[in-house]
Amino acid sequence: MKVEKVTATDAALAFIDQLKEKHGPLMFHQSGGCCDGSSPMCFQDGEFLVGENDVHLGKIGSMPFYMSKDQYDYWKHTQLIIDVVDGRGGMFSLEGPEGKRFLTRSRMFTEEEKNNLQQ
Repeated sequence: MKVEKVTATDAALAFIDQLKEKHGPLMFHQSGGCCDGSSPMCFQDGEFLVGENDVHLGKIGSMPFYMSKDQYDYWKHTQLIIDVVDGRGGMFSLEGPEGKRFLTRSRMFTEEEKNNLQQ
């Protein structure tokens, strides 16, 4: 069974559905710490320009999720688990005005999972 590099909690998936209803197709990019800290940023699809130094980790709620290659090199041994909590979101991220924010949790891959990562 293939293991995903990024997943989302049920609460995050439900919130993503709400944002899709309001804004249409979305995309995510894991912030590297500038401006809004190190949090997953949610944009309308195409609003954030993905570059050649960004890695596509997979999809959450059928929406693409990216991270910079340099940052991915540090996190490649972990599975990212995107959650949503009450609080103020990033000022550039779509969830900001909703009183919620996306949060990245992580866990280390097992050796078996490392061998079964989705490419």
